[in-house]
Amino acid sequence: MIQNIWCVGRNYAEHAKELGNEVPTEPFFFLKAGSTATLSAKEIQLPYWVEELHHEVELALQFDENLQIDEACIALDLTDREKQNQLKAKGHPWTLAKSFKGSCPLSGFFPVNDLEELKNLEISLKINGEYRQQGNTNQFVFPLEKLIDFARQHFPIMPGDLLLTGTPAGVGPFKKGDVLEAEIKGKMRHSWTVK
Repeated sequence: MIQNIWCVGRNYAEHAKELGNEVPTEPFFFLKAGSTATLSAKEIQLPYWVEELHHEVELALQFDENLQIDEACIALDLTDREKQNQLKAKGHPWTLAKSFKGSCPLSGFFPVNDLEELKNLEISLKINGEYRQQGNTNQFVFPLEKLIDFARQHFPIMPGDLLLTGTPAGVGPFKKGDVLEAEIKGKMRHSWTVK
């Protein structure tokens, strides 16, 4: 069971810059409810109240009963960007923009035997066959060990929790009828149709 989804913001320098944010000097976390996750679904349901939803493709890690990483998957951190910008401007939390129902679609999981396996992975997202996001885990601002240690030290991590490791540049909107295809090369591929 996924109780919490611990999300790392701005872990690709180019993504931080594209949204006009500074590159952080220590890991920057926000939280999505574990109940926002949808596992291996084929569809994304657009919330009726969101005018423009943005995609953010990420490598997600899962903690086992010893709080080690034993599995990983592809995650989409869906974001109501307009609402997020409004909330940020007021100094308010981003929960409504990040943690709504169905806001964390996941692929199936693949096993992780060693973190080294995850340090040079190409991650991408296509919409209707056209590349929108492409990055590599070797571009992380903060390496995996630092993210995992920081999360364990500061947060009440539970077995089954997810750690979303950040999204590469190229985030943007998608719409009803689009097909989103995410891939971690050599590990996992998953697609969703937007309803």
